[in-house]
Amino acid sequence: MSEMINENHNSFSVKERLSDLMIFVPCFIVLFAAALLGQLIGINWRTWLSGAEGSQNIFVGIKAAVYTFMSHIN
Repeated sequence: MSEMINENHNSFSVKERLSDLMIFVPCFIVLFAAALLGQLIGINWRTWLSGAEGSQNIFVGIKAAVYTFMSHIN
C-alpha cells in the first residue's frame, strides 16, 4: 500500500518539475535577451528585474528574476 502512495507522489513530482521547467526556460530566455540588450547598450538592467538587484553575474541575476516571477504566478 505504501509503495502505491510513493509511486503516485513521485509521478506528481516529475510532472510538477516538468511544468516548472516549461515555465522557467522560456522566461529565462526572454529575460536573458532583455538583460543582454541592456548590458550591450550600457543600461543598468538589474533594476528592471525583480530579484536581480544585488547580483554580480548575469546568469545568477536572470535566474533569481525568473524564480521571483515564477513565485508570483504560482
